[in-house]
Amino acid sequence: MTSFKYAHSDAGDWSRIAKTLAEDLAKAQGGGSEGFVAPDGEDLLGFLYVTDNLADDIGSVLTYLRQTTGVDEWTGAVGLGICANGVDYFDRPAAAAMVATLEKDSFFVFPAISDDIEDFPIEGKAWVDEMSAPFGIVHGDPNNPDAVDIIEALGLATSAFLVGGLTASRGAHAQIAGGVIDGGVSGVLFAPSVEVATGLTQGCVPVGPSHVVSDCLDNIIIGLDGGGALDVFKEDIGELLSRDLTRAVGYIHAAFPIEGSDTGDFVVRNLNGIDPERGWLAVADNIHAGDRVMFVRRDPSSAIEDMEAMITNLKARLPGPPRGGIYFSCVARGPNMFGEEKTEMSMIRDQLGEFPLVGFFGNGEISNNRLYGYTGVLALFL
Repeated sequence: MTSFKYAHSDAGDWSRIAKTLAEDLAKAQGGGSEGFVAPDGEDLLGFLYVTDNLADDIGSVLTYLRQTTGVDEWTGAVGLGICANGVDYFDRPAAAAMVATLEKDSFFVFPAISDDIEDFPIEGKAWVDEMSAPFGIVHGDPNNPDAVDIIEALGLATSAFLVGGLTASRGAHAQIAGGVIDGGVSGVLFAPSVEVATGLTQGCVPVGPSHVVSDCLDNIIIGLDGGGALDVFKEDIGELLSRDLTRAVGYIHAAFPIEGSDTGDFVVRNLNGIDPERGWLAVADNIHAGDRVMFVRRDPSSAIEDMEAMITNLKARLPGPPRGGIYFSCVARGPNMFGEEKTEMSMIRDQLGEFPLVGFFGNGEISNNRLYGYTGVLALFL
């Protein structure tokens, strides 16, 4: 029987936090000091997320949890914030841990792939060939320029639907995949016996239709629909914002519709600058002629509305209460968007109830093998 136990703590330094996590996990397991014992035919998998205040101590926390829980296989990452059901923690030492009891041989934890998908371990390829892997959770280093390509290649090579996030830290960008690592893309793949459901919330609302990029240079949009880019932009955002374009930067973003999506999905990128003299727009991604782009508004009310809709849709697809879950959110969300902690976690708990849920706030979110920004990605184990 698949089961999940979780704990979270901001009890002080790493040692007190690790001790609290271990004690609370033991209580959730039913007490005792012998740790977790996998029943016959099952294996244990741990998830650990820490705030960047503990980035240098993540190895110590992991070692303590290994020794006290008896769980050997772990995955996780460092974020500017971490979360658990109903709570999140920013700007202070904190950690969240979850232990899953899963069917034997139903998952494979793989170390960091830093350069090329060919670095994926041979034993992992053999496991994928034997078990298949329809789903995976991955963590990546935003400082690795190949991270996006590695994620896409991993999805293609395994035929897995990948979710996850990029680390966010003012110090070390640590990941956990067996041990503590950094620099690449790591994570865990799951066999078909591990059933999941996922949801993506964009947090942005379109302010106009999509347009065809008719002229561009690198990350500069020069023309849209055969006209000037700025003229089209002003028409979409309206007269009030057009009078003072400085107000649009940070509020209006560029969004690129995903070809073939039947849900209106799009990838959001920052609007980095506006050149009123030339009528050009600079965005945080390279542009090609023929690409489609639209402009979206990002504000707290839009984000709350979209997240409520995502959770409602996801709940309707569940056969029953979730056994466990992971939530990946953007560092630009959380208190940076909503003005206070735990807004997103409270929304999830209000609709889905109390269940084991952990996660972190990162530098980019991954859903269906693509890298997003300003989004929330929720993965639920059924």
